[in-house]
Order: sequence, then C-alpha cells, then structure tokens
Amino acid sequence: MCPAAKSGSSAPRKVPRSPYKVLDAPALQDDFYLNLVDWSSHNVLAVGLGNCVYLWNACSSKVTKLCDLGVDDSVCSVGWAQRGTSLAVGSSNGKVEIWDASRCKRVRTMEGHRLRVGALAWNSSMLSSGSRDKSILQRDPRAQEDFVSKLSGHKSEVCGLKWSYDNRELASGGNDNRLFVWNQHSTQPVLKYCEHAAAVKAIAWSPHIYGLLASGGGTADRCIRFWNTTTNSHLSCMDTGSQVCNLVWSKNVNELVSTHGYSQNQIIVWRYPTMSKLATLTGHTYRVLYLAISPDGQTIVTGAGDETLRFWNVFPSPKSQNTESEIGASSFGRTHIR
Repeated sequence: MCPAAKSGSSAPRKVPRSPYKVLDAPALQDDFYLNLVDWSSHNVLAVGLGNCVYLWNACSSKVTKLCDLGVDDSVCSVGWAQRGTSLAVGSSNGKVEIWDASRCKRVRTMEGHRLRVGALAWNSSMLSSGSRDKSILQRDPRAQEDFVSKLSGHKSEVCGLKWSYDNRELASGGNDNRLFVWNQHSTQPVLKYCEHAAAVKAIAWSPHIYGLLASGGGTADRCIRFWNTTTNSHLSCMDTGSQVCNLVWSKNVNELVSTHGYSQNQIIVWRYPTMSKLATLTGHTYRVLYLAISPDGQTIVTGAGDETLRFWNVFPSPKSQNTESEIGASSFGRTHIR
C-alpha cells in the first residue's frame, strides 16, 4: 500500500493558482495513450490536433500549421529533438515522420510499426518510438534503414517513453502496467518493475540525482513511485488519489509536477523527497492528459480533452529560487491554436 497524499504544506514559495494564458485547442484528443504536446529547446510548442500538427511560438505567439496527415490518418504523438528544429510525428497508421520545423518541410518518413505510434523520445542522436503493436523501435535518422533495432518486452500498448539525461537509459511504460528500463544496446529490458496496478504513461527522470526515476499509474493505481535504477531498488510510493497522466521534474529545484485524470483533473506541484504538496492547480474540466515544460524550466503547459492548453508558472527561475516568476502574468488571454 502507498501512503496517501497529504494536502497541507507550509510552502515558503507561492505558486500562482491560475494559468497566465489559455489557448483554445480544437479537437485535442481525450485519449490517455497519446502524447500530443511537446515544447522545444527553441521555445516552440508543437500540438497534435486531429490529423494536423500546429506550432505555437512562445516568443511571438505566432501559430503555424506544420503538416496535415490527411483524412485517413491522425496525429498520435509529437516529440522534439533535444537540440535543433527536428520534430518527430507519430501517426495512427504506424508511421513516424520527421519534420524540419524551421523550414516546415518533411525530411523523411519511417515505417516499422503495424499500429499507432503514441510515444516518442529522442536522445542526443536516436529516436525511439513506442506503439500499440507492443514494440519500441530505435531509429537513427541519419541511417538509411527505418530502424536499427527493435525492443520487445511489453505485452500491451507502449504509452510512455523517456531517455535519461545522460542518454544511456530508456524508460518505457505500457498498458500492461509494466515499467521497463533499457540500455543503449539491449533489445531486452535490463530492469523490470511490475508494482503498478494500471497503465504506466507518466515517466520522469530526475535531473538532480543520477538514476532516479519516477513513474505514475493509471486509474486503478493512482500512485507515483520512485526507483533507483543504479541499485535496482524501489524507493517510495505516494497514493495521489487520482489517475496519474504525466510527470515532469523541475531542473531548477528538486520538485516535480504531476497531472491527473479520474477523478480530480488536477495538477500537483510536489517537493521531493518529502512529497509535500506545494500547490494543487485546477481548472481543466477533463483529464489533464498532456504536459510539457518550457526550456527555461519555469513554466508548464497542460492540455486536456476540454480542448484547452493552459500555461502555468510553477517553478522558480534558476537564478532566483525564491522570487515568484511574473513573466507573462499580464498576458492572460485566449487565442486559437489553429
């Protein structure tokens, strides 16, 4: 059993309880297994809406339609390369397209999956794609072949994928309630964690402690668990009371944020390792299925089937860890993302 989350916390830092910006995102899917929002190192947000991908420039607020997959296909995942302007797009027909967002040009299309591609993750040079066909494909966009290796182990749809900060370990979560860790060369998982009682979509590596991995379980589980992949040990568990949809760690302070679905639809900012709550943010009327963090590590964007994207200032800046960020607080408004 996991201890239940305690709500009280004597927080020295105030987290604003309202989003500073709301964007309309028509046709943003209410599908737990998809990953339709990602924020690039160049401060551009990619959003998959129906069969199209739109880009929103956080500096200029300009919206660009990047691509349209056509009536017979739809966007199931988007993922920016760590550096540069390459965006991977996973589709419902099993393809992965790579686009140069700066030129709005498709660079290549890669096959290999038989079913939809709901999860994407880049390391410094490779792209991993996870599919409903239960497999993960490792791809090198510079190589001629569509994929260089196939990782088998999950017994159901792969819905979560994250590379560690040193690009050496890949964590994957599936609808089989499993969390696996792979190294760069393995085609079988090197670590297997079976403690979750529901699908594992939410995965986050700590930028502060080497080998520290967080994972969250779906509706029948509701727990955030912490693992030390260096010693292969289960560290702790927190029952959040709601389906865990996403996790992301702050790179500026030792805190993380989780987003939730059934039944609270909330966003929680936690202090690690005490797991005391710094803030609970509400406003979405559907499950908060999508989460991305700004390149400066201060702002998160959340997306839901209520067809809105909400921007929140949750983490301090690297320089002033006790001063509240006011950036964008005056620009509250509603814009269409398409």
